[in-house]
Amino acid sequence: MNHIGKEWSYDGLDFIGVSLAGIRTSIAMPTLSLAFDVAQGFPYLFNINHFFMTHGHLDHAAGIPYLISQKSMSAHKQPTFYMPHSMIEPMKQIMSGWAQIEKYEYPYQFVGVKETDTFEINRNYFVRPFKTVHRVDSFGYTLFHTKTKLKPAMALLSQNELREVRESGQEITQQLETPLVSFTGDTQIEFLDAAPWIKKSKILFLESTYLDQDKSIQSARDWGHTHLDEIIPRLDELECEKIVLIHSSARYSLEHALDLLIKKIPPQHQNKVILFPGR
Repeated sequence: MNHIGKEWSYDGLDFIGVSLAGIRTSIAMPTLSLAFDVAQGFPYLFNINHFFMTHGHLDHAAGIPYLISQKSMSAHKQPTFYMPHSMIEPMKQIMSGWAQIEKYEYPYQFVGVKETDTFEINRNYFVRPFKTVHRVDSFGYTLFHTKTKLKPAMALLSQNELREVRESGQEITQQLETPLVSFTGDTQIEFLDAAPWIKKSKILFLESTYLDQDKSIQSARDWGHTHLDEIIPRLDELECEKIVLIHSSARYSLEHALDLLIKKIPPQHQNKVILFPGR
């Protein structure tokens, strides 16, 4: 059973962050200048421009005002925070309060999300939300890579033939969209069926708050969370190359959590499941 530190890379994708239930969750991809949730607003987030907020609980969102302030003081580009619509007005009120306290109007952009949205990161990457099931409005997000590729039917045509087909008005290329990273935030297990691409993501960051029988599945569900015992029966259907468990309860030391995972994860999935510690 593997575990990773606060920095982790896989197949050219770089991550840095922390995730501990009720205390802090924020995982960033600095190369693409995006982050999922912001915790209390740690320094590794200062150069990020795109923040995808899963929901408004403080362990995921408390750092929003601080990051806006830090980026403004450093003359950074105005940050964009994508979030459930129900968060926007309360967050604007919070920012208005800080503006009164500090006698300064901060530049920022809050964008409400819905399941049909697509948010461009650059010409090769975009993010698409999916609905999750928590005690408050919540979303997960998937990072896609997109590239233009010649249609299979055109592969054997010469350049002259391709030009003729193009001039006739037919499309000779197609857009290929590959789900690279899905991130859940806090949710019940039903999110897995919210969108077909989630199970096909190269990497799935998946909440697993409780790992043993001291907290029941029903207890996890009552608080809008996922229990490891709900994940294990569904591992076979997940096509992901890596499943990164996040948001484990602080009741588990790293050693205890790893011991539980080694004992409970089926052998065929041991190399695929990874624990992302929050300490």
